[in-house]
Amino acid sequence: MTIHPTAIIDPAAELDSSVTVGPYAIIGKGVRVDADTRIGPHAFLSGPLTIGKANDIGAFSCVGAPPQDIKYKGEETLLQIGDNNIIREYCSIHRGSPGGHGVTTIGSNCMLM
Repeated sequence: MTIHPTAIIDPAAELDSSVTVGPYAIIGKGVRVDADTRIGPHAFLSGPLTIGKANDIGAFSCVGAPPQDIKYKGEETLLQIGDNNIIREYCSIHRGSPGGHGVTTIGSNCMLM
């Protein structure tokens, strides 16, 4: 595992030994990242969040923040991301809202900009 010394990783986060974390990235509790995923500089990952294998998360991305739904009242929600995705810089992907069953799911082999 390659973690830049300026990255902040919650002790409760689970990262595979092959994950790379860039400068100033922040990874919160409840985040699980699978093999060969690269997390770019200044990326922010918040759980509950599961990320599959071989994803590329770009600089300044916000992944797993609470839903952008005015009806959201703090319920437990989730973001699931598959394998081999490219999540470009500044991309924002939020957890699901309770009205949508509480889960946002990104499949595999996607490119998000």
